[in-house]
Amino acid sequence: MMPEMESRPEARPVTVAIGIPSCGRKDILSAVLPLISRQTRQPDEIYVCLSSPEDMDPNCVAGLSVRVIVIISERGSCRQRNRILAAARSDVILFLDDDFLMAPSYIEEVGRLFSENEDVVVATGTLIADGIIGPGISVDSGLQLIEADLAKPRPAPTFKPIYNAYGCNMAVRTGPARDAELSFDENLPLYGWLEDVDFSRLAATLGRVVQADSLVGVHLGTKKARTPGIKFGYSQIANPIYLIRKDTMSIRHAGVQIVRNLIANVVKVWRPEPWVDRKGRLRGNARAFLDLLAGRLAPKNVEGLE
Repeated sequence: MMPEMESRPEARPVTVAIGIPSCGRKDILSAVLPLISRQTRQPDEIYVCLSSPEDMDPNCVAGLSVRVIVIISERGSCRQRNRILAAARSDVILFLDDDFLMAPSYIEEVGRLFSENEDVVVATGTLIADGIIGPGISVDSGLQLIEADLAKPRPAPTFKPIYNAYGCNMAVRTGPARDAELSFDENLPLYGWLEDVDFSRLAATLGRVVQADSLVGVHLGTKKARTPGIKFGYSQIANPIYLIRKDTMSIRHAGVQIVRNLIANVVKVWRPEPWVDRKGRLRGNARAFLDLLAGRLAPKNVEGLE
């Protein structure tokens, strides 16, 4: 049975910062950032880590009441998350993808969860919809989905243990993470495929990793500036095998990931979705298996693929 998050007046309040890594998606970032003003509790700080100053319109945060700190870093989801982790001074960092929409109570509920459950080190939310598995969801449609969900009756909030958080919305308690020198593995380049699994399994040695149904949102799954098909296909094989060797992903979980993606690419290459480069992904899969047989398989090899 999932534990209920009962009210505890004596719980110590926690500070919550938002951390958003972004690269080459100025339009979506500029549309999503102002929506933070809709939160019932504002974050204490917002960190946006960009690969270039041109990745964000500075005017988009003019209406926010909290400080926005912009960090410039080399491109790479893990590298950019680490820069945020190093800079933030809050008790909790809520890492969000630049195309994630929060329900209005999201930050308030993050604060409550971490305040009342001191052994929780990582928490992820419950998605109303995830555009990553389809053509993507527009900002307006995402907001409508959230509004419709708010109208539904909601039971007492609960949370449950999970194997890993979902990187598009992942709150991290910074104290234990810093004490253990925890970081996102920069050997997983570019999109950082499965970096959330790696980080979650390391964090699980420090406390609980949970999913909370009070943390509600929509992942738009915006397709702009995503990793090219051949590179992503290579990562679909190389990254889980790397994590097996690192002992942060079980053979069972990695095997399911590899087989599921490989089957999807083989089957759908004949009638690919307009928003997915199945041929490129399949080529990337093949290159990864060849490198595995040759003993040179490594996630960073994607940086040399064209």
